[in-house]
Amino acid sequence: MKILIAVDGSELALDAVRYALQLRAEGLAAGLVLANVQEPASLYEMLTVRDPQRLQGLAASAGDHSLQGARQLCDAAGVDYELEIGLGEPAHTLLDIAERYGCSAIVAGARGKGGLGGADLGSVSHELMHVSPLPVTIVKHSDVQAGEEQPAQAEQEAPPSAETDPQPMLGLA
Repeated sequence: MKILIAVDGSELALDAVRYALQLRAEGLAAGLVLANVQEPASLYEMLTVRDPQRLQGLAASAGDHSLQGARQLCDAAGVDYELEIGLGEPAHTLLDIAERYGCSAIVAGARGKGGLGGADLGSVSHELMHVSPLPVTIVKHSDVQAGEEQPAQAEQEAPPSAETDPQPMLGLA
């Protein structure tokens, strides 16, 4: 089994990596594929840079930079992983990468770098949920990081789950 983790360098993407690492630590035998997708160069970029090789190099460098935090988390956990940097429309390119690597599931953060602060679900996560033939797990950001003390009220309440979470997934209240 392999899990594709969509990584754009955001803290929410790192939450998705942490979630997949937690699954492995709890006994799930799965390989990890860390994937980043760079959108194609804009017309402005093509006109100012003019060198297709250089544009590809810039995209690869940006993708590598976006994967850096995810790589560090996996390295610290002693977990092997594969890396892929794609170029194209993010959701469909991620699906192509998942197919190429033989992944059986996708994990993504609820929002990425392009997400609006008030939006509950980013456009790439939303698109993945609707077009993926594979199971997609969307990881919501936790304000309480591991090791931090939780408020006393949180100790009395059970953590929200997909069935009991009172917040609507898409903010359609």
